[in-house]
Amino acid sequence: MKRYLFSFIFVLCSLFSFGEIKYIFYFIGDGMGANQVLGAEMYRSAVQDEPLGRVQTLMTSFPYSGSASSHSASNGITDSAAAGTCLATGKKTKNGMLGMGPDSTRLTTIAEELKAEGWGIGIMTTVAIDHATPAAFYAHVVKRSKYYEIGKQLSESGFDFFGGAGFHHPQGKKDHEPVNLYRLAEERGYTVVHGMEELSEIPESRYTDISKMILVQKDDDQGAKHGSNLRYAIDRKEGDLSLRQIVSTAIPFLAARHERFFMMVEGGMIDYACHGDDAATAFGEVWDMDEAMREAYAFYEQHPDETLIIVTADHETGGLALGNSDYTLHLDALQHQQCSAWVLSDLFVQLFKDKKKVSWDDVKEIYREQLGFWDKVEIRADEERALKTLYKNTRAKKSKDTKTLYKTINAMGDAGIALLNKKAHIGWTTRAHSAHVVPIYAIGAGAEVFSGWHDNTEIVPLIRKVSERMKE
Repeated sequence: MKRYLFSFIFVLCSLFSFGEIKYIFYFIGDGMGANQVLGAEMYRSAVQDEPLGRVQTLMTSFPYSGSASSHSASNGITDSAAAGTCLATGKKTKNGMLGMGPDSTRLTTIAEELKAEGWGIGIMTTVAIDHATPAAFYAHVVKRSKYYEIGKQLSESGFDFFGGAGFHHPQGKKDHEPVNLYRLAEERGYTVVHGMEELSEIPESRYTDISKMILVQKDDDQGAKHGSNLRYAIDRKEGDLSLRQIVSTAIPFLAARHERFFMMVEGGMIDYACHGDDAATAFGEVWDMDEAMREAYAFYEQHPDETLIIVTADHETGGLALGNSDYTLHLDALQHQQCSAWVLSDLFVQLFKDKKKVSWDDVKEIYREQLGFWDKVEIRADEERALKTLYKNTRAKKSKDTKTLYKTINAMGDAGIALLNKKAHIGWTTRAHSAHVVPIYAIGAGAEVFSGWHDNTEIVPLIRKVSERMKE
């Protein structure tokens, strides 16, 4: 009884221990369980030959931390729509639903509430701006797959800033809708900026002249559309848009227009990598979101008594296990992976497409260059035989590719990533979501209240409590 009384008094006192809150940064690592964060730190420690615990993400250095459960109203394992809705509204809903309760009633999001009070609102992500987690803050649909409807609601939201890959289907899934979503956004006052090159033509001094902004990545030189996701950090090329660039743009844009602002920042590609059971790529995405967080942290250092930074996740993906056999980890093996499973898959697909007769040496060369096999990562005779058998089946068109939520991965690429993960002593239980608890990290005004165990329904009410302190 005394323990609960002490906790209540601690939380109550913490609510009155800070000044006026003007700036809230809400980071969501999609699919980021505690092991994704710990694994990212341990991996970098191994690569840098540093003692464990020496190399630390910014988020784990925050003074307050906790954990949250993530189940939805319909299942012990949530999808991103239900989890995003809960992180945006504080209410559970069924898997697949966005911004609506289980009975299809419209829910009000924290972003909508703060906008009504005059706050500037920014929503940004490494995936499509109409994907489940960002959409949970402005859209209200019974099915998350209604991308065109979600895109229309984005323009109707009136939020000040959106940043990410773009729209999934700007002309509708079958390209038959009458109005392109980019054109619709422009008609409703948004300036659409394609990539950092276009953005560089708009000096910060002109931000106050722009009503609202949507920053998306540009199509590549071959005209390929990239509305679904930014490039993975491990695959990033010069000129590619990054989450850190989006955040560094959003902060001065919102600050130039509003005395107070709220930003939701999603590291959405952590989830994508974990659906492919691709540890090196997932760890890279954790660090990539952490880099974006440094922009918010630099702003916090300038306004420590007025800023709150919260970091959490919607759910864990992959059932990541740091250990798959004995009492050892060899995460340093992952440093030899040069590209994501997606790119590796494409390399093999292209190889078998371009050459009429693909040799085993051709296959080995890709494994050697992209995963370090044989030269840097020891491959036993039985492991090579298994890969060679798969190669023969692939050449005979008898192998079976792996279909993940976001991409079908070539069997040769999938086998290579799985073997490297095994060498690193990493295990996965699924290519879908799990019911693992997710971490919470916080710093700044009112951050104390996020310590300890929570259900994800509690996060938004706590944000509301600490933000309402400014009214007093």
